[in-house]
Amino acid sequence: MSLTSEEQARYSRQIMLGQIGEAGQERLRASSILCIGSGGLGSPALLYLAAAGVGRIGIIDPDVVDLTNLHRQILHDTDWVGRPKLDSARARLQQVNPHVEVVTHEGRFTAANARELLSDYDALLDGSDNFPTRFAANDFAFFLKKPLIHGAIFQFEGQFTTFAPHLGGPCYRCLLPEAPPEGTVPT
Repeated sequence: MSLTSEEQARYSRQIMLGQIGEAGQERLRASSILCIGSGGLGSPALLYLAAAGVGRIGIIDPDVVDLTNLHRQILHDTDWVGRPKLDSARARLQQVNPHVEVVTHEGRFTAANARELLSDYDALLDGSDNFPTRFAANDFAFFLKKPLIHGAIFQFEGQFTTFAPHLGGPCYRCLLPEAPPEGTVPT
């Protein structure tokens, strides 16, 4: 389906890039991604995904907006303190881009719900802060043949990578086969 005139205007700066064009923008609109967390890593990623026009964005997060996190969780603001991050995220992303469908999933991403959640999305963005979630994200992205976008931060350092073993690359477990012993790595 062709872009509407409003979408053409909204995305005009992306469409003019030869690497994207109108066909690329239509592919973005037809794509979907599940984001684990809407905190320090998920917040900026979600804002950019919505602004870019990714058609369906899923978010799974069990937490509420906390005043002490607002300096880094830029998706949320003071008016949402004490309320679910999912509600705050949905409202903000719809303000950023009303053309994007935002689907929320309350709770944590675990091995018990990973297959069901991930099966409805093209890719997985892991913004989690713990190894059990990271390994579950890797394992299910690996077996379902979905790209895994992984990010991690600690104080002033960060890393970001995409794992796509179904396209011939390594996976997260290739980098880190087992979680470090509990208490040996700061969160």
